[in-house]
Amino acid sequence: MGSNFPLFPEAASSTALRVDALFFFWLAVAAFFTIAIFVLLPVLAIKYRRRPGRLIGKAVHGSTPLEIAWSAAPMAIVMVLFVWGAEVFFHMYRPPNETWDVDVVGKRWMWKLEHPNGKREINELHVPVGTAVKLHMTSEDVIHSFYVPAFRVKQDVLPGRYTTLWFRAIKTGKYHLFCAEYCGNEHSKMGGWVTVMEPADFQQWLSGETAGATGPQVSPAAAGAELFTKFACSSCHRKAGPGEPPSLGPNLEGIFGTTVKLQGGATVTVDENYVRESILDPTAKVVDGFLPVMPTFKGQMNEDQVLALVAYVKSLTKSDASASAAAPAGGG
Repeated sequence: MGSNFPLFPEAASSTALRVDALFFFWLAVAAFFTIAIFVLLPVLAIKYRRRPGRLIGKAVHGSTPLEIAWSAAPMAIVMVLFVWGAEVFFHMYRPPNETWDVDVVGKRWMWKLEHPNGKREINELHVPVGTAVKLHMTSEDVIHSFYVPAFRVKQDVLPGRYTTLWFRAIKTGKYHLFCAEYCGNEHSKMGGWVTVMEPADFQQWLSGETAGATGPQVSPAAAGAELFTKFACSSCHRKAGPGEPPSLGPNLEGIFGTTVKLQGGATVTVDENYVRESILDPTAKVVDGFLPVMPTFKGQMNEDQVLALVAYVKSLTKSDASASAAAPAGGG
């Protein structure tokens, strides 16, 4: 908006357009009934006021059509709001299959972000216009909340688990990023910017050198592979060959996204949160057929390293010729 006092932030994402349309419809419905009530109230008060010859009110015995009308009309309006709101909700929380994934770590008082090629940013996020961007987020300390008003998206960022958020920017420009959860004395300083660029400009930026970098950029999956080697995860999480003893942990090749059976008969989907839990608390959910012998890596890895290991597990496919080793997921 051109005004110095805009009523709303600019609508700069596909989600913003949907949220605004629903909001303005709800606002119009509320305004209609509010105006109707305040107009009818004095009109009816004057028309049916007490005056000579009309000291006793006339008995009203009701009207079936009227009863049906004032029950059905609000019900219809509420159902429209419910169905419309559900459609917007599912759009907001069901990202497309193809997304540009960015890892986000909240820390008092900054946002640390890493792109799939390993390029990192602090309190800045560069994204291409028209591309679905999915954020995988966690916190190193307390609860934060990733909030971009121009995109109409906000998601709590929690310690000890992963949350996700996605958006598709439809306008190039620079948009404010905030932490919308009070997180400490300098909470108000925990902000930044989301810069939306043309795809060609974004690719040029992405391939450029990062300020202060001391070496080549390493993707999270590649960094996870290095960590897997460093912590000797392959000694347990491997694909046993002919004549070899069985591995102590489950084979991680192609395991991400599948459902595995746990000791006790329960099942769990191998997602980001399960892999993270298996790294830091490996005996919490042990895969059936394996013993709870894996040590915990809590205190030995920071959130960036755990994210890298999760990325590596996600990168392993059934066709991988490399071993099924990675972060110690599966609690074997």
